Amino acid sequence: MNEYKQYKSDVEFCRRIQKKYGKSYYFATKLFPKDIKEATHILYAFLRIPDEIVDNPTNSDSNATKAELIKWKVKWEESRHNISEDPILRAMSFLFKKYSIPYDYADSFLRAMIQDTEKSRYKNYSELKDYMYGSSAVVGLMMTYIIGYTDKRALEYAKKLAYAMQLTNFLRDIDEDYEQRNRIYMPQDELTKFNISEIDIAQKVKNEEFVDFMEWQISRARDLYKESNEGIKYLSKRGQYAVRLGSALYEAILDKIEEANFNIFNNRVKTSFIEKCIIATKLTIK
Repeated sequence: MNEYKQYKSDVEFCRRIQKKYGKSYYFATKLFPKDIKEATHILYAFLRIPDEIVDNPTNSDSNATKAELIKWKVKWEESRHNISEDPILRAMSFLFKKYSIPYDYADSFLRAMIQDTEKSRYKNYSELKDYMYGSSAVVGLMMTYIIGYTDKRALEYAKKLAYAMQLTNFLRDIDEDYEQRNRIYMPQDELTKFNISEIDIAQKVKNEEFVDFMEWQISRARDLYKESNEGIKYLSKRGQYAVRLGSALYEAILDKIEEANFNIFNNRVKTSFIEKCIIATKLTIK
């Protein structure tokens, strides 16, 4: 297989992974120009593999999960110097060279995934933000290199959008993260401030205090979306609409939480395909 056919095959492999796991991301990705779209498929697949290892481990032993993550990290490091047999790593190595993406971003992400096998509680927002830099901010930074930017301020705004999206995930998945993975990403001091205990989360208590807590957290996330959207103008025009749509689709998850009266214990909230289309149409009209 020649290099061009190999690359196209690798991209298709990555595209199928994104389509399977990243509904909102995939919807927004389709609106990028072809080269950015293909790069996004690759980046998503690269990030998804360690994320799946952590969130859906094949072994209940955290040490075994950590070992699997380290193995992926080593394979990634090797792919920087030698052509990998793995289609994702092979495509990712090409991507980093093409867009001159700093390798430290990917390394920070993998360190955050390894941290998930070692740490499951966060004392305060500052501590959580340190984790979110690796788990989400670097993703925004890598995407900024892929999309292109006209002003370096785009990088700081990309981090804010990543934090907003990550917080949205944390709020939606409070129940799932605790029940399936014994993780609580919400800062411990903030839970205490609203008189919410770990037992309350375990027993799925949705009382007045919990609603107040969710409203407060959603307000923080919305502020981040608002701030980050101001920086989209610093991106290459070719990618601005897709990023704006991705932001709107993720912020819509907060709307769904509110529509569910903040009860994230019943079902995992999500937007339907029709709702995604409506959001996309409204942005187009604007």
